[in-house]
Amino acid sequence: MTQTPSLTKAVIPAAGLGTRFLPATKATPKEMLPVVDKPAIQYVVEEAVAAGLSDVLMITGRNKRPLEDHFDRNYELEEALSRKGDEQRLAKVQESSDLATMHYVRQGDPRGLGHAVLCAAPHVGDEPFAVLLGDDLIDPRDPLLARMVEVRERFGGSVVALMEVEPSQIHLYGCAAVGPTGESDVVKVTGLVEKPLPTEAPSNYAVIGRYVLDPAVFAILRETEPGRGGEIQLTDALQKLVQDERAGGPVHGVVFKGRRYDTGDRGDYLRAIVRLACEREDLGPDFRTWLRRYVSEEM
Repeated sequence: MTQTPSLTKAVIPAAGLGTRFLPATKATPKEMLPVVDKPAIQYVVEEAVAAGLSDVLMITGRNKRPLEDHFDRNYELEEALSRKGDEQRLAKVQESSDLATMHYVRQGDPRGLGHAVLCAAPHVGDEPFAVLLGDDLIDPRDPLLARMVEVRERFGGSVVALMEVEPSQIHLYGCAAVGPTGESDVVKVTGLVEKPLPTEAPSNYAVIGRYVLDPAVFAILRETEPGRGGEIQLTDALQKLVQDERAGGPVHGVVFKGRRYDTGDRGDYLRAIVRLACEREDLGPDFRTWLRRYVSEEM
């Protein structure tokens, strides 16, 4: 078994403008839009912490100060809740500030995911690290990131998360060519292409927003020219690792078949709220009753 350094650091790119949710995101970061009663970004940080990552770096941009405020202490609010004896809400307020050690760096020019990851290099240093995209919400009952960390510890190199999608949808994602490893949920990545035409895609395995990366990716990103959309693509850098394993080890994929919500899409965002609300013990019973009645009346 390959001995590899343990992971402690997570990087969350959060500099996007959230244009699909305008006008709601004109003054509010898209990552702060609530999913039931927590902002979407908190679910992502909680996922990192559940996988054993205690050091979180957010790559932010202009107008993202509310992200920092959310994960900071709010002494005035805490004091007000404490005076009221509202221990339940006080615990919820303090929860976000106690999750992990939080750090922030601004991306500046939005030059793509690869550039956002490169902004993390001074903080990450020569350690493996995870990247979690804020638009992808993975159900906490399906520990994808923890499984990816296990695969990294076993094989070294880098690990990407893959999901099978309809061939007609593959042009929306990075796409992986893969080979077997002998494990049903783990594949060897033999090629990567960013948003291919359906007729040119090597498979229907889409790369979704979770990565466990070897620090060798930083040197490659520094030399990566802008690709599709004029942006520095992380997919292009990973393709170079696939082509030359000596540069930073192999690239494997974990095939995910669990529950994932794309909170960057308005329809999926609404579906995520409904599903998670239905499954809450405190909200679910009454909400499901209302929902069944509403659907039956509308049909």
